[in-house]
Amino acid sequence: MEQALKSISPNKEVFTVKKESALIADVKAGDKHAFKLLYQQHIGRVYALCYRMTGEKNMAEDAVQEVFIQLWRKIANYDGNSQFSTWLHSVTANVTISYMRKQRGWFQRMLNIELSGGSEPVAPQQPDNEDLEKHIRALPERARLVFVLHAVEGYRHEEIAKMLNMAVGSSKAQLHRAKGLLKHAMGYKDE
Repeated sequence: MEQALKSISPNKEVFTVKKESALIADVKAGDKHAFKLLYQQHIGRVYALCYRMTGEKNMAEDAVQEVFIQLWRKIANYDGNSQFSTWLHSVTANVTISYMRKQRGWFQRMLNIELSGGSEPVAPQQPDNEDLEKHIRALPERARLVFVLHAVEGYRHEEIAKMLNMAVGSSKAQLHRAKGLLKHAMGYKDE
């Protein structure tokens, strides 16, 4: 996957809605070349979301593959009422959550992450993006998923609750937990 990501140079041409609509129509008709172009256009954003959600490179790569397999199978479900990137984002989040559930039980993954999480102190300073990403990846799974979906991707708690099969209050509590853990990891004191 890493090789595939490196070998794809960013497409300089910005797809217009009309061009993308035609490309999607071709993909719906079974055109594999059109699917490759769609893949090249969206692989970066799909991988970024999968990586943020899983917190693990290998798992994110596997989830990306699953996303594009599902995209090929379910492209006919795209009705054009929203932007394709919005629809693909939703598909990516849902497929990644399903993929993670299949890999290991929630309880086992939460224990593994919580027990193996880094405990080295971090000096209180403005974190750079790499530090922040590292701290997000170190969050317990449910807190990380809720944080990424809400704070990074902009989903509402009601949507997150449906996606993760939890109560809205649990989504809010996990977001609060994630924020507290991030503050602590980055060396900020509670006020």
